[in-house]
Amino acid sequence: MTSGPVGLDLADVSKAHAPQLRDVPAAPGAINEKNEKELTVADDSSRSPSDRADSFDDGTEYPTAEEVETLRREAGPIPWGSYTIGFVELCERFSYYGTTAVFVNFIQNPLPDGSTTGADPAVDGQAGALGMGQRASTGLTTFNSMWAYFMPLLGAFMADQYWGRFKTIQISIFIAIVGHIIIIIAALPQVIVHPQSAIGCFSLGIIIFGIGTGGFKPNISPLIAEQYEQKHPKQYIRVLKSGERVIVDPTMTVSRIYMYFYMMVNIGALAGQIGMVYAEKYVGFWLSFVLPTAMFCICPFVMWVMSRKYAKRPPTGSVLGKALKLWRLAAKGRFSANPVTTLVHPFSLSVEIRADKKNRMKNLRADDFWENVKPSRLGQAKPAWMTFDDVWVDEVRRGLKACTVFLWYPIYWLAYNQIINNLISQAATMELHGAPNDLINNIDPIALVIFIPITDMFLYPGLERLHIRFTPIRRIAWGFVMASASMIAACVLQYYIYRLGACGNYPSDPDCENQAPINVWVQTLSYVLIAFSEIFASITGLEYAFTKAPKNMRSLVTSVFLFMSAISFAIGEAFVSLSEDPLLVWNYGVIAVLAALGGTGFWIAHRKLDKEEDRLNFIPESVFKGRRKSSQGGGAKA
Repeated sequence: MTSGPVGLDLADVSKAHAPQLRDVPAAPGAINEKNEKELTVADDSSRSPSDRADSFDDGTEYPTAEEVETLRREAGPIPWGSYTIGFVELCERFSYYGTTAVFVNFIQNPLPDGSTTGADPAVDGQAGALGMGQRASTGLTTFNSMWAYFMPLLGAFMADQYWGRFKTIQISIFIAIVGHIIIIIAALPQVIVHPQSAIGCFSLGIIIFGIGTGGFKPNISPLIAEQYEQKHPKQYIRVLKSGERVIVDPTMTVSRIYMYFYMMVNIGALAGQIGMVYAEKYVGFWLSFVLPTAMFCICPFVMWVMSRKYAKRPPTGSVLGKALKLWRLAAKGRFSANPVTTLVHPFSLSVEIRADKKNRMKNLRADDFWENVKPSRLGQAKPAWMTFDDVWVDEVRRGLKACTVFLWYPIYWLAYNQIINNLISQAATMELHGAPNDLINNIDPIALVIFIPITDMFLYPGLERLHIRFTPIRRIAWGFVMASASMIAACVLQYYIYRLGACGNYPSDPDCENQAPINVWVQTLSYVLIAFSEIFASITGLEYAFTKAPKNMRSLVTSVFLFMSAISFAIGEAFVSLSEDPLLVWNYGVIAVLAALGGTGFWIAHRKLDKEEDRLNFIPESVFKGRRKSSQGGGAKA
């Protein structure tokens, strides 16, 4: 048995945080596809445990095991290179959300009388084009989102196996631009007046567009965090002007990076959505598709200019095959006809069953599941494909734990996805006072732009000063709670739309000319609550994928996180029948209950993992580099 879930005691923090990385590049660009400086393991056997944590060759002071337990932690500064990557993401999200923001009106509403572009500048007018109804618009927008979040699996594979993250991003940008151009063609006045031809062209465009988006998303988020990691991979001590000693925690810094990354996402989304809904209303859909394309064309230029400044990890060959072989070897002989014996943790069973060694050994969640397949444990019996070290086994375990966390996200995204279709349609049934119905959902990015800095500067530091560890698992659980509350607000609002509206339970009927006497800005509550849920769940998911994945599997684990959205959109197709009058109260109500149950189940399932947070973060970096040579001089192939 080991001393802990990953074989690392907090008393060994010094090993995990100070001298383990002897050769860490100090300048941006030191790690790149052409010239990678390997990270080597220092020989610190001659130093006592207390000495190891005090200092390092460059004068940096590292925390002792006692200080890790007692000192307050804070996030470090964000490198300027990360901001340029954030700007690239801003442009990409401007193009994505600017384009998709008008999809509902483009598909659902008919072409206004006398218009050849879809524009309708009347105060209460609705832009439209194809006139296929709410069910078709919900179905197609759901497919678009599902496709865009399925393709990251391919994008991650290409990055890990062949191209590396940077090159994959560049190629994906080109593919997405082709998709943008085809969507523009579908909205040209000569095409838009022929709905059947326009929908065919439009559908082809969103398929190609989704392929490009899928290659971009799983690689841009790890790239931005790696700009900090190559400078400060481990915790270190900083003395404030007040004399207080604090720990600068890389995990908290990564959390900060992803919060501001997400803020850049929403600045781009906000500008794109607001601008394009007015473009569709007053000029036409062609302009609302052209402007995002032009903005997107800035991305490859910025990436090219900054190419030599970025820290990059080279492709190491997909190590997924080795990870699966490792799991299969660990699981060998542990399956049982009794699913309880196979799956349930032994310490949750009765004393009699725990005393049964056969049952204990078969359990897939037994404490020795991973320990028994470490190369040092197998010795000469290890298979030829096992070219990695013990630490990589711990990294794989940690990455798979992250993936089990992500398995709960489809329930969360089911609630979030309501803001991209049904809440837009709900807005059209209330008093708009001149505002386009697809403008209102911009409350979400506005709230995020406002509350992300507040969360970073006040909420999280305040909790830390109160010695409350708001760990990733706890944040995600609270994200579910906020999402459920948002859907409750939408459900109540829909009830009053039906009750107060002149058209009763059918306010979306094309023949209904009177909107419900409710100001559309009442939707603010739903959007603000969903924004807080994103801060706690969505941002933390990106952070968790980066910090818990093996370094040569980061794109893959990130793509798994993104793929949960695709699963959610697929589940959402089952709710399409509820996405119309008079069933929308049931739609929001059922999703609210699912989010609440999901959050409860998530916390019950992962509350023990929450206690392992520091242990998981303290795992040192493996010397296994996939198909590249390891720092020990081996030339093993992945």
